[in-house]
Amino acid sequence: MLSIALSELTQIFRNRLILLNSFIIPVAACAFFVHQHETFADLRSLGYIAAVVMFTVAAFGLYATTVTTLASRRQTLFLKRLRSTPAGDASILSGLTLPVTALALVQVTVILAVLAVVAGEPDNVLLLAAAVLSTLIMMLALGLATAGLTNSPEHAQVTTLPVSLGAIAVVNWVAITGTEELTLLKRLLPGGSATELVLNAWNGGVPVTESLPLLLPTLAWVVVSVALASRLFRWEPRCASASSR
Repeated sequence: MLSIALSELTQIFRNRLILLNSFIIPVAACAFFVHQHETFADLRSLGYIAAVVMFTVAAFGLYATTVTTLASRRQTLFLKRLRSTPAGDASILSGLTLPVTALALVQVTVILAVLAVVAGEPDNVLLLAAAVLSTLIMMLALGLATAGLTNSPEHAQVTTLPVSLGAIAVVNWVAITGTEELTLLKRLLPGGSATELVLNAWNGGVPVTESLPLLLPTLAWVVVSVALASRLFRWEPRCASASSR
């Protein structure tokens, strides 16, 4: 797994499209929000900025890059070749997704740390860490599921839009309007409960015992996404699969 991960990390820095999705877009957007933290904090709170930052990296850095990477490796038959090695399916997917996941985690951690320095520390760091980790796991799982529907890296630019833009929309909806109305709907949508958890973790005022159950919808999406990925994911291009039969 580690050899696959190291090889994939090298490929990330060589691929301009993946580098753009993984670094430039998320970091530029997050830098803008952090720089304008006083303006955006007026909309809801500093927790709003933290949630937007987290999901910007998770959606465009982790999720979109995961789909693009797996589609590219499938198209070049690299996935098929890896399956002929002693490595198991779980090790192959873990090795391919480990670098982008680690990079996303580092990006979120650094940007939120900068936000804490320039704007004020979160009320509960451990709760915030739980929100970040669960969100990254959810977006990674959604990426595995979406990769099964994506035929090529170019196709990934289309297939990733609904989840990427949808997640950002949910974050803004929940963070700005709160969950006093349509509570269940907002919490069940992908990113809704995670956003509320980040707000509670950063702003405080809500007991931890009331915040922890907000992890459940996010983890439920992980289970659903993994189940979908197990049914939809393909290890070789569709035309190759058809000809092999």
